[in-house]
Amino acid sequence: MNTEDPRHANGPYGGYEGNGGYEGNGPHGGNNGHGGYVANGAYGTQIPAAPARATQHRGAWIGAGATLVAAVIGVVGTYMVSSNNGNANPAPPAAQGPATSTTTPGEEIQGGDQAPSDSSESPEATQSAEASEATQAPAPTTPPGKPAGTVEWQGALAITYTDDKDLDSAPPVESEIREENDFSVYTFGTTKMLQPDNGVKALVWKDSAKAPSYADCAGVVDTLGTSEDIKMKTGLVVCASTNDGRLARLTVKELTGQVSDVTGVFDVVVWSR
Repeated sequence: MNTEDPRHANGPYGGYEGNGGYEGNGPHGGNNGHGGYVANGAYGTQIPAAPARATQHRGAWIGAGATLVAAVIGVVGTYMVSSNNGNANPAPPAAQGPATSTTTPGEEIQGGDQAPSDSSESPEATQSAEASEATQAPAPTTPPGKPAGTVEWQGALAITYTDDKDLDSAPPVESEIREENDFSVYTFGTTKMLQPDNGVKALVWKDSAKAPSYADCAGVVDTLGTSEDIKMKTGLVVCASTNDGRLARLTVKELTGQVSDVTGVFDVVVWSR
C-alpha cells in the first residue's frame, strides 16, 4: 500500500483507524475520538486540530482589564475632588437665634457692644440703686423771694475807718471781697465823711419832719442819687441803693473819733429788691 496516498493517511482504511474513530487506539477509531470518522485528515486532507481554550490568556486579560479600570477610576475621582474644591459654594451659615445675654448689669459684651439693658434687673441691683438714690442729698430749694419793699434787716450799725460794711448781707458786715462793700467813713480835716463805695448811689433826705419810707427812697434815689461823698452830722438821713440793687435808709446817730479811729453809728433799714 502506498503510504503517500492521502486516503490512507494516519492509518489503514483511510481514517477508520487513527485519531478520530469511535474508540481508543484500536481499529475503526481514533485516539479517544468522539466526533466522526476522520481525525487527522480523511482522504488525504490535513484538518487542523481545534485550538485549546486559552485559560491562561483569559486570566491575563482579566488582570489587565482590572488594572485599567482601577486607573480610570483613580483619575476620574481625582478630577471630581479637585472640581468640587474649586467650584463648590460655601455652606450657608447656620441659622442663629437671638443671643442670650449672660452679662450682669453694667458689664459689657466682648466685642465692644454694650449689653442691652434688661428691664428685669436683679433684686440686689435694684436695692443698690435705691440705696444710692436715698443717700444723695436733696437739692437745696430756694425760698420764694420776698416782695419788694419788705424789710430784710433793721438795726444799729457802726461803720469805722477800717471796717467798711456790706449792706446786702444780713446783718451787714465787712465783706472779704472789697468790691461788695457799700459804705465806709473817714475824716477830711475835722469833717467826718460818709463814702458810697463800688457804684452805690446815695442822697440826703431833706424832709426832717418825716423819715423816708421804701417808696420815698425808691422815688428819688435812682434819679437823684450820686456816688459823691457826704458830710455827716448827727440826725442826717440818707437814702441809698446798694451795689446789689437793694434800697436802704441810714440815719446818723453818733459820730466819734478822728482820722484813723473815726466811727459813725447809724440806724439802718435795708429793704428787699
